[in-house]
Amino acid sequence: MVMTLEIVSSNKSFGGWHKRYRHRSSSLNCDMVFAVYLPPQAEQGAKLPVLYWLSGLTCTDENFMQKAGAQRMAAELGLIIVAPDTSPRGEGVADDANGAYDFGLGAGFYVNATQEPFARHYRMYDYVVQELPALIEANFPVSDKRGIAGHSMGGHGALICALKNPGRYRSVSAFAPISNPMNCPWGEKAFSLYLGEERSRWREWDASVLIAEASEKLPILVDQGDRDDFLEGQLKPQALQAAAKAAGHPLTLRMQPGYDHSYYFIASFIDEHLRHHAEALA
Repeated sequence: MVMTLEIVSSNKSFGGWHKRYRHRSSSLNCDMVFAVYLPPQAEQGAKLPVLYWLSGLTCTDENFMQKAGAQRMAAELGLIIVAPDTSPRGEGVADDANGAYDFGLGAGFYVNATQEPFARHYRMYDYVVQELPALIEANFPVSDKRGIAGHSMGGHGALICALKNPGRYRSVSAFAPISNPMNCPWGEKAFSLYLGEERSRWREWDASVLIAEASEKLPILVDQGDRDDFLEGQLKPQALQAAAKAAGHPLTLRMQPGYDHSYYFIASFIDEHLRHHAEALA
C-alpha cells in the first residue's frame, strides 16, 4: 500500500516502542492518528500477531495506551497492539448538533454511516476492518494473525467486527461492551442519526442480533464490572448472554464485583485479556 505515514511521537516502553502516526484516510476522508505498540521482538525480524484495540466514547488513540498498562504484558507475549481513534476528525467533519459527548466526534460507533451529513466521513467500520489493517500489514512486522478487543463503544465495535467477518480474526474480547445498541439510549441515538430511523437497518450493527447468525463460533471473553453506572441502562450484557446461549455461541461473561466503567477496571484485567488473545494467536 502506497501511503505516507507521518510519525507524531515515539516513546520507549518495556524494551519496545510506543509510536503514534498520522495518515490520510481514504475511508474517512480526513487525516487520522493511530498508535502502535511494537514489543522488543519486533526488532528481531519475525512477524508478530496483532491485536486491534477499539476505545469508547470520547476517547482517542491515547487513552488506552496511556492508562491500561498493556505494554508490559504485550512485551512479554510478543504482541503488537494497534489503537485507532474513535471517529473521524478535522475541519468539515460533522459533529453532534449540540456538542454532546455521545455522538459525532469521539463517537463513531464503528459503523458505516448512510445518512447525511455523516456518510462522507463516518465509515469507521471500513476503516477498522479494511483500511487500517492493510496499512499496518504493509508497514509493520505483523502476521495475518489478528485479534480484536475494545471497551464500551469499542467493545461493541470489537464484537461486531469479529461477528461480521468470519475468519478475519482469531480472537475477540471486550470490557463492558454496549451489547445491545438497538435497545439502549446511546445506540438508539447513534444509529438513528448515522443509519436512519428504519430499525431493521440497525440489526447488522448489533452484537446481540449478529451472534444468532454468526457462521463462526469464535469464543468471546467479556468482563463487566457490577458497579458500572451504565450497566443496566446502556450496556445490557444479559442480552448478549441470552443471545449467545440461544445460538450455542461460546461466551465467557465475567461479572467483576466492585468494578466500575473506568480504566482502573480495564487495567485490572488487561493482562488476562492479552493472554486470551496471545493463546489464540500463537
